Amino acid sequence: MTLSIDDLDKAKADLANLEERDSMDTSGNPEKYHTRIQQARRHVREVEKALKAAGAIPYTDQERLEQQLDAAFPKARSKETVDFEGSRYRRQFKPLSKSRSGKTVTQWHPYWVKLADD
Repeated sequence: MTLSIDDLDKAKADLANLEERDSMDTSGNPEKYHTRIQQARRHVREVEKALKAAGAIPYTDQERLEQQLDAAFPKARSKETVDFEGSRYRRQFKPLSKSRSGKTVTQWHPYWVKLADD
């Protein structure tokens, strides 16, 4: 199955619809749409990733840089500093998704931060 920009637009619209329904819900159950919203967010990320890999959507400069850094330093740990093409970068992680209680991170998003030249 090939994905298109229309699939991404539909996935984003579905997510927006769920988030709107959740914000207007007055049932007293704050977690009512949590699972569906998490699944919709994951679906948007997966469709966007597939479209970028297929070349339908271009990668940003930051994404290309992060791919190069990931390839050069695949085992970089959190807060590890590396030198790459004359600049220094630090490996960071931020929560991508959390448990229903919000206390446990279920998925981390790795990224790189360029450090100031000394």
